[in-house]
Amino acid sequence: MSSAHYQMKVDVVLEHIDGLGHVNNVQYLFWVQEVAKAHWDALTASIEDAEGIWVVRNHFIEYKRPALLGNRLRIETVVKTVRGPLSERFVSIKNDVTDKLLVQCTTSWCYLELKNRRPMAVPETIQKLLLAD
Repeated sequence: MSSAHYQMKVDVVLEHIDGLGHVNNVQYLFWVQEVAKAHWDALTASIEDAEGIWVVRNHFIEYKRPALLGNRLRIETVVKTVRGPLSERFVSIKNDVTDKLLVQCTTSWCYLELKNRRPMAVPETIQKLLLAD
């Protein structure tokens, strides 16, 4: 797996389950954001000073199948594009045992200058990290 791809695994526990007996949709969105943050932290661990911060513009999330109590999930992410201050990140959540796709999400992120919180073009050094193969 290249540095542009990142994955984490989670076990579905009781706190993730809603009144319908499956993982709550808000929990999936939490995992989408957590895998993005973990990926970013892993990519930039060697960078001393961040020039900017990321904020979400929008999420498009599609639910395919439910995750149930006791399931082990594999959450994978990759940044597909970077243009100006924007990037598009794709996340898939699969059952780690069956490899069936449960949820997919595309998120548009905007890179902001750290000091004034205004959009700034993603620096080339960051683009190379995000899009490395």
